[in-house]
Amino acid sequence: MKDINELFERIHVKPKSLENYKLALTHPSYNADARTKHQDYERLEYIGDAVLGFVSADLIFNMYPDMDQGLMTKLRSNLVKSKSLAGYARRIDLASYIVAGHSISPDKINESDKILEDVFESLIGAIYLDQGIKKAHSYIKSFIYNDIKHVHLDELTDYKSKLQEEMQAEHRESVKYTIISEKGPSHDKTFVASCTFNGLLLATGVGKSKKEAEENAAKAALEKGSA
Repeated sequence: MKDINELFERIHVKPKSLENYKLALTHPSYNADARTKHQDYERLEYIGDAVLGFVSADLIFNMYPDMDQGLMTKLRSNLVKSKSLAGYARRIDLASYIVAGHSISPDKINESDKILEDVFESLIGAIYLDQGIKKAHSYIKSFIYNDIKHVHLDELTDYKSKLQEEMQAEHRESVKYTIISEKGPSHDKTFVASCTFNGLLLATGVGKSKKEAEENAAKAALEKGSA
């Protein structure tokens, strides 16, 4: 495990107290080995999650004055999902500073999006309690600002739901999706999905996952309808 002071240098924090930071970096499995109780990151994760939600909402609200509530909510959800937060944690090599029980190896910690997500949120909680909201805001912004600024709105639009709403405005039937082909090796497949309504083919879509192919089919159907 690396020296925690290296982490402070990475994240540009000068701690007033080390107690909460040490807790933020302690996995619950450590309690089993040390025979302690609640000496881990779980409470800090709770407050860190709340601070993260507030700061991301604040940044989105101010950066996109014309974005509606639905898209703002989807953008925030995209930013704070497990995979995104784990990616931020790996950016600062957070796994190297986590204290865990013997049952969890350092490699397992670094492979686990869930653990890294939890510890990243806990670290936010520790920064907030030690440094205040201004520093916590700055820390979170350093990770998510570019992702907010360069977001592709297509990634936030739920085309399947939008198409369903439009079709059911006039009919009671549901839009149906079928994967009509898949090509490539198991680790790099390409899927083609068809989108039909009441037996009529509306459009097809291609994607690297079944979900992406269906979304692209719905998007194509919507574009045909507005053409």
